[in-house]
Formats: sequence, structure tokens, C-alpha cells
Amino acid sequence: MTMEKVITLNVNGKEYTATVRTNETLLQVIREKLHLTGTKYGCGIGECSACTVILDGRTVLSCQMLAVSAAGKKILTIEGLDDGGKLHPVQEAFIDEGAVQCGFCTPGMVLTAVELLQNNSSPSSRDIKEALRGNMCRCTGYTNIENAIMLSAQRIMQEKDK
Repeated sequence: MTMEKVITLNVNGKEYTATVRTNETLLQVIREKLHLTGTKYGCGIGECSACTVILDGRTVLSCQMLAVSAAGKKILTIEGLDDGGKLHPVQEAFIDEGAVQCGFCTPGMVLTAVELLQNNSSPSSRDIKEALRGNMCRCTGYTNIENAIMLSAQRIMQEKDK
């Protein structure tokens, strides 16, 4: 028997209260109840990382997490990177390097890159490949994505040096 529970989620700095089934995933709640559709449903089994969000500073696969487990934690989706209409440096670099084609994997790739750069401001090629190992892209290949992450790291460092 599936039960329901009222939970509060902090998503992109905003508090949301939702009634969820106890077996409902964070991905389902984000997309279907909060209507934040930037987080994608890809495989549903944790293999593609299209559903990546940042939870309390760490990337998680929202298709593999129950929504009730995310209550009280800070969740960042791709929509939360927006800074008053200004793209995040990682998003800008993805565009500049042509690392976006169909765009389906892009939110997960971008959030993975954001977490990587928060923890490692000057990642090597190997660091980037390791961080992206669970993210699948069927369109771009990974060269432009790696280049975009390198470029965004450089730009972030330049901004800090100003």
C-alpha cells in the first residue's frame, strides 16, 4: 500500500510544499508537481544522468532518489543556475564550444560540471572525464563538452582574479 506524505522541498532557493506518494521519485516531483522540466527523464534506472540535480552541494540522480528523502535538503536544478537572466559560466561555455546539440543530456552535464568546478577549480582532462563518466550523450561526443568545461573553469578563475 502506497502512502502519501506532505513534504517541503527547497528547490532553487524556493520552498515548495507537496503531497507525494512515499514511493515517488524526486524526478517525478520536480517535473510533475513543481513543473521544472529542465531535469530530464532518460533511462529511469540511473544509467544516463539526464536527471542529475545538485542536492546539498553534491550531484544525485533524481530518478534514483525518493522525494521524501530530499525533504529539508537544498536542491539545485538547471533552472536554478539562472542569475537574473544571465547564464552560468558553464552554460555559456557549453554554447560557445558547441557542446549542445539535442540538449537532452545538457542539464545533467552542466550540473555535473558545476559540481566538479566547485570542488576543483582547475580540473585536468582526466578529472573531467572521471566526473562525466556516468553522463551519456548520444549527439555531441564528449570532446566539445570537455572543452566547454575547461573553458568555463578558465572563465571562472578569470572572474575571481578581477
